[in-house]
Amino acid sequence: MKQWFEAKLDHLAQKSDTAKALRYVLRHWDGLTLYLEDGRIEMDTNAVERAMRPIKLNAKSALFAGCDEGAENWALLASLIETCKLNGVSAEHWLSDVLTKLVNGWPAARLDELLPWASTYTMHALDPRLAA
Repeated sequence: MKQWFEAKLDHLAQKSDTAKALRYVLRHWDGLTLYLEDGRIEMDTNAVERAMRPIKLNAKSALFAGCDEGAENWALLASLIETCKLNGVSAEHWLSDVLTKLVNGWPAARLDELLPWASTYTMHALDPRLAA
């Protein structure tokens, strides 16, 4: 499909909406097809968008983050917390563990081991009432 898009792009007016759309797809091709390589990744973002909706409703809070960098940090933290929720991980315990490991010199080559879906801090492991 990628080769077909590339071939069609050569025959379109470069300023056309279709050409712009094809260039966008080709520019993001690796990200758009990542779900084919990793079974944990959903084909669409509906689950993430639903999980983020409550945060979106609270987006006005980000306006008072103080600066663009503060708003970006707020968005990053909100995304990590929602990722924990989607993976059944206690965000509080996960974040505490990850920050401790990073401060103590966790190797950069092993950062993928710290991602929420690799965490052992599942809600069920922390609260026996949830294990039922």
